[in-house]
Parts: sequence; structure tokens; C-alpha cells
Amino acid sequence: MRSGVRLGVDVGKVRIGLAQSDPHGMLATPVMTVPRGADDVRTILEHAAELNAVEIVVGLPLALSGGETASTQDARDFAARIGASTSLPVRLVDERLSTVSAQRAMQASGRNTKRSRPVIDQVAAVIILQHALDVERSGGNPPGVVVEPDEGQ
Repeated sequence: MRSGVRLGVDVGKVRIGLAQSDPHGMLATPVMTVPRGADDVRTILEHAAELNAVEIVVGLPLALSGGETASTQDARDFAARIGASTSLPVRLVDERLSTVSAQRAMQASGRNTKRSRPVIDQVAAVIILQHALDVERSGGNPPGVVVEPDEGQ
């Protein structure tokens, strides 16, 4: 397992959830929700710099069948924007059902999902990042695929 903090990103149309790992890559925790807009990539990269992150993991929303969804290209484009603005590796990892799992976790804890949407985005980012960490720990290889800066543009 590689060492270093990773930053997990759940890209949404309105908000972006962020999570971070511990330096040993064992546990993902929620960080913040960033509004989607003009400064979103800058805010994410500033946070990555504060954490001395070694990479950024972006969730790729695929259909249950593994095919593309309406949000897949948006996530690819967003990851490419991040990649074009940093020297850090940016990885796309399968995030099937992360938001659904986050909503269920919030409901199970008794929270109203409508009022908890910003927190749901963070929980989804935690689920994405934790899955990536677990895959790397069990298989020994970094998860997903590295985004090339011009990919999706």
C-alpha cells in the first residue's frame, strides 16, 4: 500500500463532496462540500495542497451494467479539469451506488435526506475513497485509471 493522503471527490451537478484519507491510506473521512461553480477546482486543489495529498480520486458514475450514464462524461470532464490544473495524479474510480449508499446511511441514522444533501455528498466521497483504498490494499495496485489532462475535453 502506498503511503500518503488521498483526496476523494464526488462530483455532482450542484455540489462536490470531498473526503480525505489518513496518511497510511487506511481510512477515509468526510471533509467538506464545495459548491459547483467557477472556483470549484481551485478550492479542491487548495485543500489538496493543505493536506499534502499524493493523489486525487474522482468517482466515475457508471450504470449498474457498467455502461455510461448521463453523469459519466461530466465526471470525466471535471476530473480532466483537475488534472490540467495540478501535477498530482488524478484517478477515476467506479462509484456505482455511492450516493444511494450515502442516502441510506443518512436515513438509517435518522437524518432527513433533503436537509442533509451537503453531508450526503461528503458521505458519498467517503464511500468512493474508502472503496479505492480497500481495492488497493487488497490487490496491491492503485485503483481506477489515471486521467490524462486532455481526456474528456
